[in-house]
Amino acid sequence: LNCIFARKRPLPTPPYISTGQPEISLEAFHSASVRLEGFEGDKQAFLGRRGDLRRPLAVERGRLTGEVGRFCDSVASLHVRLSLSPGEEKTVIFLLGAEKRENVRGLIEKYHRLEEVESAFARTREFWDNLFSGLMVETPEDAFNVLVNYWLKYQAISGHMWARTGYYQCSGAYGFRDQLQSSLIALPLNPEITKRQIILHAGAQFTDGVVYHWWHPGTRLGMRTNISDNMLWLPYILTFYLEETGDYSILDEKVPYVDGPEDTIFNHCLKSIELALSKFSPRGLPLIGSGDWNDGLSAVGLQWRGESVWLGHFLVGVLRRFAHVCRRVGRSDLAQKYEERAEELRKNVNKYGWDGEWYWRASKDDGNLIGSRTCEEGMIYLNAQTWAIINDVAPPERVETIRRSIERHLLKDFGPLLLHPAYTKPDNTIGYITRYAPGIRENGGVYTHAGTWCILAYCKLREAEKAYDIFRRMCPPLRALDADAYQAEPYVLPGNTDGPAAKLYGRGSWTWYSGSAAWMFKVCTEWILGIRPTEEGLLVDPCIPSSWRRFHVRRKFRGAIYEIEVENPEGVNCGVAEVLLDGTPLDRPLLPPIGDGKIHRVRVKMGRTQLTAARP
Repeated sequence: LNCIFARKRPLPTPPYISTGQPEISLEAFHSASVRLEGFEGDKQAFLGRRGDLRRPLAVERGRLTGEVGRFCDSVASLHVRLSLSPGEEKTVIFLLGAEKRENVRGLIEKYHRLEEVESAFARTREFWDNLFSGLMVETPEDAFNVLVNYWLKYQAISGHMWARTGYYQCSGAYGFRDQLQSSLIALPLNPEITKRQIILHAGAQFTDGVVYHWWHPGTRLGMRTNISDNMLWLPYILTFYLEETGDYSILDEKVPYVDGPEDTIFNHCLKSIELALSKFSPRGLPLIGSGDWNDGLSAVGLQWRGESVWLGHFLVGVLRRFAHVCRRVGRSDLAQKYEERAEELRKNVNKYGWDGEWYWRASKDDGNLIGSRTCEEGMIYLNAQTWAIINDVAPPERVETIRRSIERHLLKDFGPLLLHPAYTKPDNTIGYITRYAPGIRENGGVYTHAGTWCILAYCKLREAEKAYDIFRRMCPPLRALDADAYQAEPYVLPGNTDGPAAKLYGRGSWTWYSGSAAWMFKVCTEWILGIRPTEEGLLVDPCIPSSWRRFHVRRKFRGAIYEIEVENPEGVNCGVAEVLLDGTPLDRPLLPPIGDGKIHRVRVKMGRTQLTAARP
């Protein structure tokens, strides 16, 4: 079999050692399709005492020791020797797999045959091609195309949703808000994936509405916290699923609580919202607890007195969107309640949360502010500004002031900083965000997840050139043109880019395991290209650079395929002058759901004379 086999022996550990969880037995193998010259199971023997992967001792010597067993740091390395005549080709198949030993022989014998390997590879490519085909684009920007068509999809689905691991975070756990947000990317590809994610996450909720911050599937290991936003992502993501599919039957799906009986998805969502509404300060702002979306604000509200302005912005949007769901299912009483609470919250945020030129981020348990002009460090936070625009919390007269503040304080060479200035010393009244070195991660770096929301906010303002400029500042294929400075892969988003206060300004970090890929995909396709699902149909509302004279989108939507050709003869940023669906003019830029399984041709002409807007 030309194989080296390994088995991890299961051994339950007591609760005071590691996690205390019973370990899952793992059996794995590594084989080659040709006769082995040697093998190695000892990492030190392979690398050498002072060696590394750049110059392994075994490669320099040209031989392996054949050491295996329980007395070394285990690896699996196989050595094959080939002799090639000029122009000759030979194929060697290496297999790496995890399977019980009694099943390994059949797998190895099968996949030592080249035709089986090629067939399996073809099926793998076919799987991804079919999944990705739900939405494909062609624009004048190659970097935009390769990200949207392939890498953002693969990063979000394969890395963040399924593997749940990466070079910088070897986790394996589900994050409640994390994988829910990543499931957004599947909506135009295969919304069943998003539906399964919603149902899975509903099962991580307790009867009081609290949810696990994270949990490991197949174990009893999960973390219940006082983080204040987690549970709200369930109703929020659900509303996007409903807009994409019109499938209101999901609300009747029943899922058990962690500590209780089955309940409908609709009631799970109500539990989430009611829990958030129960935790308000005397002046009507939501309490932050041990953090909101920004986990690093881990000490701001430990006594349940600190407030979150960002959470106020977010909750306004959740309430408005879910009020519509309630009205659709005949719960007008709830719809009215949530709309009234949203408006009351909007007023309170504007009354108490405005700092003169921007919204402050949060108040601490002692009443002092962060993200305020009164702060020497952490004076302004990005999310407290962008979400005021995204969810229409800021009144019109404040929007321009917010935009100027973002561009003056936060927008830098490689995108918008999460906050400014960076913290230079730990502060145990704020949280672990202050422990990071200045300019690193959330502490004054470009946090990609929040950066995508900044692009969305500029699209909402119809600032197309600035929105696309921010995209290009953050775009990995473009950033990697200076590979020495960027130091990250050119095809997946980094979780963050080091800010100007860091030693290596512009360095990308925390790649693969980032929830930003799904949001960047959503922003690029729904807000820049402007092909956006609504309950009534697909809205066509581009917000593009004026230099783009055309782009093409192929998109699945509710059982049909739309081939959308957008022309921009006048070189405008926004505005649709004409829409033809299969040759028939439409009176507004909204493509109705047809659901006949066929391909429909759409011709869109942008221009200064516009059809009636249908923007949600």
